[in-house]
Amino acid sequence: MARRIGSRYTAHQILGRGSAGTVWLGEGPDGPVAIKLLREDLSSDQELVGRFVQERTALLGLEHPHVVSVRDLVVDGNDLALVMDLVRGTDLRTRLDRERRLAPEAAVAIVADVADGLAAAHAAGVVHRDVKPENVLLDMQGPLGPGGSHRALLTDFGVAKLIDTPRRTRATKIIGTPDYLAPEIVEGLPPRASVDIYALATVLYELLAGFTPFGGGHPGAVLRRHVTETVVPLPGIPDELWQLLVQCLAKAPASRLRASELGARLRELLPMLAGMPPLEVDEPDTEAEEEAGEDAPVPAPAAGEPVRRRGAVPLVPGAKPSDSNRDTHTSMRVPAPDELAGGARGTARAPRAAGAPRPGSARNRAVARRRRLTLAVAAVLLAAAGVGTWLATAEDDATPPRDTRHSAPATP
Repeated sequence: MARRIGSRYTAHQILGRGSAGTVWLGEGPDGPVAIKLLREDLSSDQELVGRFVQERTALLGLEHPHVVSVRDLVVDGNDLALVMDLVRGTDLRTRLDRERRLAPEAAVAIVADVADGLAAAHAAGVVHRDVKPENVLLDMQGPLGPGGSHRALLTDFGVAKLIDTPRRTRATKIIGTPDYLAPEIVEGLPPRASVDIYALATVLYELLAGFTPFGGGHPGAVLRRHVTETVVPLPGIPDELWQLLVQCLAKAPASRLRASELGARLRELLPMLAGMPPLEVDEPDTEAEEEAGEDAPVPAPAAGEPVRRRGAVPLVPGAKPSDSNRDTHTSMRVPAPDELAGGARGTARAPRAAGAPRPGSARNRAVARRRRLTLAVAAVLLAAAGVGTWLATAEDDATPPRDTRHSAPATP
């Protein structure tokens, strides 16, 4: 059923739902558009509406080939909506869910596109604050790029900032998606352009490996890992690309590259990545594998049930992280310094070459148990052999020496 959005737009069909609102396929004076209609409980927040209007000039002025342009912001009664360009394609999460991981050339080309879009945004004073695969759209109608990649465009500029009003979050809350949050956000510092670089480097790691470097488990554990853990190398990744990843995942914001530098460096690496297949990296164990053992079958989702992504917590009660556009913000307390410092070291999910057990996994523990059992059996056998040798020696010692005096010839 069609509905009017303001005086100029008509929403015809829902494209996806998320924690912040619903995306509609719509029609405007200049043709088809995508309309992001924020939830009613958000649109009724007068402070948020004020912030929304204040951001209008910055968001409308952001034009770049790798940014989904915001055409209009609508405030009309209970309707609060962003009107955006319509991209004919899919989002990067959908592709990643389908292919599990991408070939390095395609992954780097996509991330370079996003870095170029971020460079334009940062130059205009706009920080995205929620860079993740769900917010990267792939234009399926344009020409193919390196490695068969589609042109990538970053969307949802301004949504995290609009939601993060002082009254709603105060200084003790975190807004973002746990797997992609920079350490300084976890520590309660204000987000600057460098948080987008950290998140984009996390996306690149995920495209290469099939999982994020610090994700898995409760969101609080994920946040702690961002602050306390060091990223573990990916087997088979070219050293030049790995060093670039490490620099952009640095804990200190000043150590990271700028978006323009990252885009340029990534494009320099594309020739050496041509033809390289996806990395052969095994995913870290799921929680079910930890409980049942790595070789135990993990139950597949029921028919029609989406795959649940760990670390995705809806911002608004009642929202469904499994909806098609997967807006998975989280709003939670900033951990205290002692909580961050007290986290166990070495708990980051460690990738390893295909077939090799992950340290700490059920399979690894089983291998360790078998090794300890083998050593114990060997020790018992060695001990038994030692006892046998001792008994033989003791028996020899207990036999009196033969008296050779009688066998010697008598002297005349």
